[in-house]
Amino acid sequence: MTSGDVERHSLIEDVMALLWGTAVVSLGLAFYQHAMLMTGSSAGIALLISYATGYGFGIIFFIINLPFWYLAVKKMGWPFTIRTFVAVALFSVFSRLAPSWIHFEDIQPIYAAIMGGGLMGLGLLILFRHRAGLGGFNVLALYLQDNHGIRAGYFQLAVDLTILAVSFLVLDWHQVLLSVAGAVALNLVIAINHRKGRYVGMS
Repeated sequence: MTSGDVERHSLIEDVMALLWGTAVVSLGLAFYQHAMLMTGSSAGIALLISYATGYGFGIIFFIINLPFWYLAVKKMGWPFTIRTFVAVALFSVFSRLAPSWIHFEDIQPIYAAIMGGGLMGLGLLILFRHRAGLGGFNVLALYLQDNHGIRAGYFQLAVDLTILAVSFLVLDWHQVLLSVAGAVALNLVIAINHRKGRYVGMS
């Protein structure tokens, strides 16, 4: 199949992907927040600040992403940037509303780590396949994969492990170790499934 034969996503398909992708990531994040776990990338930094200060995750996450918009526009183009901006806004809203929509009486931390990480990986995979992300290091990861052949999942795993190492300053060691397991689950979903030749739909 040549590049000209690749079937492109329609507008409605992109809209549905942005809604479902951000909703699934916000559900995974709700697992993490209930178990006081950490994730990586911009969301991890926002969670770390939220745990340390008590401020809401959504607004912190949105502010952290602001410096990355220049890279998105310059290196990834306006269509990607617009979709990513919408995804970041949706995720900020969903992550704020999710705690009022679902309530956990009890959840095993290891289940929260693995399932939450897997859900976030699936949600990001949906976004990536529709040429969008959640800003921050997602933008840099996609740029490096598209232009330098560095797997997005493996790059994000390195970033995530760095952020998790810093989280020892805020969380107990067992929470950090569970978070590492979740980060591996999240990034393996992306690394295994998001690469050239595995998916041909385009936006």
